Amino acid sequence: MSLETLRDALPAYAKDISLNLGSLAAETVLSDQQKWGAFVASGHAVGEPSVIRAVEAAASDAGLSPEARTAARSAAAIMGMNNVYYRSLHLLSNGEYRTLPARLRMNVLANPGVEKADFELWSTAVSAVNGCGMCLDAHEAELKKHGVPAQQIQAALRIAAVVNAASRVIAAETALAA
Repeated sequence: MSLETLRDALPAYAKDISLNLGSLAAETVLSDQQKWGAFVASGHAVGEPSVIRAVEAAASDAGLSPEARTAARSAAAIMGMNNVYYRSLHLLSNGEYRTLPARLRMNVLANPGVEKADFELWSTAVSAVNGCGMCLDAHEAELKKHGVPAQQIQAALRIAAVVNAASRVIAAETALAA
């Protein structure tokens, strides 16, 4: 499935989502690697198979390298773990848990296989999908240290929001058809 096919698969009530997919695919505030990595990471974070296939195909067609696609998938995987853990620490009223070491392997954060700022951008997008405020703050701070402007961070968040919405609509329509 291509991104255009995905857009066509969205029902009329989700026209805004379709239009946003189109405009974000043409987004120029991000490099192609940043943009398509955000699409791939966000798609994998939500996990809707047809959306994953569409964003993976679009990313491949746009020239996203296999290494960058793997790094984007890694961002979705590691943040899938970290977002649950750190969101839980934030939600627990007992602060003792925040003083304990996480004792979770996170080696990919040190060596993601792409520029650190790109990986942080994708981790930010995934953290938005997964709703982890602690991780959003931490990754946004790292992006600022790398000199990434707010407009680029916002673009990654917009991609995450629209990929999430498209995934939810496709999943709902699939459930209705079953």
